[in-house]
Amino acid sequence: MTHFLWVEDFNVSETKRSENIVSSTVSSVFGSILNNAELSARLAEEDENDAQDFLEEKGIFLKLNLLEALEFINDPKELAKIDFVVLDVDMPLENGQRDNNNYLFSLIERCPPEDALRKIAGYHIYTELVIELGFPKSHILFCSNHASYFEELKSKFSSANIKPPISPNPNEPFLRKEDKEFINQWLDNAHVDYFVLRRGIIEGCKYLKSLSEEKLQFKEFIKKDDDKKIELEDIRDYLGVLENFLPLCKPSDKTARYKLFVRTLAHEWEAAEPKQLNGQKELYALSWIMKMSRNWLAHGKVFEQLTAQDVAYLFIVNMRAMFDLGSDLLPYERNLLSLFTDVISVQEMQDKIGKGVQDRKIPLVEHYAVLLKKTGNTWQAINFHDALNNLQKNKNKVTESEFLIKGLYQTFWFLTSSGSVFIPFDEEKIKGFTRLQYQFNYFDYHYQKQDYLFELARHIYSRSFS
Repeated sequence: MTHFLWVEDFNVSETKRSENIVSSTVSSVFGSILNNAELSARLAEEDENDAQDFLEEKGIFLKLNLLEALEFINDPKELAKIDFVVLDVDMPLENGQRDNNNYLFSLIERCPPEDALRKIAGYHIYTELVIELGFPKSHILFCSNHASYFEELKSKFSSANIKPPISPNPNEPFLRKEDKEFINQWLDNAHVDYFVLRRGIIEGCKYLKSLSEEKLQFKEFIKKDDDKKIELEDIRDYLGVLENFLPLCKPSDKTARYKLFVRTLAHEWEAAEPKQLNGQKELYALSWIMKMSRNWLAHGKVFEQLTAQDVAYLFIVNMRAMFDLGSDLLPYERNLLSLFTDVISVQEMQDKIGKGVQDRKIPLVEHYAVLLKKTGNTWQAINFHDALNNLQKNKNKVTESEFLIKGLYQTFWFLTSSGSVFIPFDEEKIKGFTRLQYQFNYFDYHYQKQDYLFELARHIYSRSFS
């Protein structure tokens, strides 16, 4: 989910406020992206502090006065937590807290009197963000019940020779809270794939940087004859690069940026060798996906048209291979998987997995045959990922990038199902064979636990086989 800073005072300056001012205001602005039943339950007391706690869980950082907002945006670590800003116009200057950094004191000195400053406090947050901190103005929305101050606000922008803020309403730079159509339009734009992907990567890297060395399993993949040493601090530096790779402003050519990101993501696999650790077939699959990605990036143009979903998939795969993250689906993974829209249900996934090879409905044989036909090698039993690698390296065959990218998804299924030629233990039975059968073993994708592996499987299923 995209993260927001919301500066809102819930009409605290007014003598008469409606009894449900907190819940109704939250619903007016963010109701389209929140669960209304949960909102009502959590804000039953109509308390601003309850709202702060509830909204922060949803990635919305609520500040109740000008000083709180100034302290937040001037702290680089805090500012890095958000992608978009919603500003009230009129708000209290402070609520008894200390102004240790003189943010408010210096502003009052420059812009007296205090009452006039309060009425257009949102303007000063806006200019601090845009002019001083370089925050993109297209990521800021004015939304207020104080419509009577809008003309004064427009005059302030005009006298300072600053263009008015950008709004979904072409006729009005400042929205009222009842302008739900335009507010929802702005929120939809804030949740396009690029911003969801970027925030998921940032939150993932922040979490992964906090892990101890015991969780770092990537060193087990490094080739024994390689001099490369994997140190935790080096991996944290690597995560820091990834965390800051995608800019806050969406690039005009985001696919080029995605390719560069994946190149950086996969680079560490140059010295790695895919293997099955602790009997986990999924780790063998994940490590091969990243190894192939690294090799293809170095020797081809496969990744020219990556989507946000593809980048999210590779990020999840990479981090699950590099770190021992346990079996639960992590919050950042859940956010990244939300990018996949054609997701089959839990029941559908369980039906496709089946209870064994005989009732499994995953179309492995069909797609294995398609790949072999495409390679032209139909006389040799070969692992799916080996055939896919051979196809990518074959300069005599022009293979669509989309087919190869889909192959990276399918590799997840084929390597967990570990194809092999069936040969019975009893050699006498072999004598009666007229043909050997290449088959795919059964893998349950932890469908009973419904853990991260199961969730990953059902989210990527349609992308893998449609």
